[in-house]
Amino acid sequence: MRRITHLLATAVTAGTLTAAALAGPAAATPPGIPSKATAQSQLNALTVAAEANAGTYDRDLFPHWITISGTCNTRETVLKRDGTNVVTSTACAATSGNWYSPYDGATWTAAADVDIDHVVPLAEAWRSGASTWTTSRRQSFANDLTRPQLIAVTDNVNQSKGDKDPSTWQPSRTAYRCTYAKMWITVKSYWGLKAQSTEKTALQTMLNTCTS
Repeated sequence: MRRITHLLATAVTAGTLTAAALAGPAAATPPGIPSKATAQSQLNALTVAAEANAGTYDRDLFPHWITISGTCNTRETVLKRDGTNVVTSTACAATSGNWYSPYDGATWTAAADVDIDHVVPLAEAWRSGASTWTTSRRQSFANDLTRPQLIAVTDNVNQSKGDKDPSTWQPSRTAYRCTYAKMWITVKSYWGLKAQSTEKTALQTMLNTCTS
């Protein structure tokens, strides 16, 4: 059975943890996270509309994971990007490393305990406009390494999130909600996806917690 590393809690109890360590492990930062001001402008410009075509969604309409370089696919590329001391096999599979999940603050040493989250879920994208896209465009969206659309997180946290938008799901670590909102907003903005009114309200509340 999987378990979260308890070294941090043990060290705190023993009084042996330094102030620097108490700050926690540094989380990998996906590319393209905008400033608060930019995210606010992007949020203001999002088209508000009800979701549509939920019943026709099929995950296979968003081909992933695709080959990125050599034998490495998108998942393996993000695992290496977001982890520390990641060792890979000749087939590019991560055989060891450390992954810090900023959604919940857990640290993992097995790649099997980590999922690559689509910040804007594929089903959410489908309901927000991607149902009209070509398969090629949906593939580019599902494997987007240029914007903050992909991030390594605890697998069961990702599964709990499912296809929910920020009006019904937010990271349990409140300190990360500002960043999460900025990531979500800029992805929707770049890809021209719409937002529900409740979703936009939730994003604004999260964005209001940002200092920059």
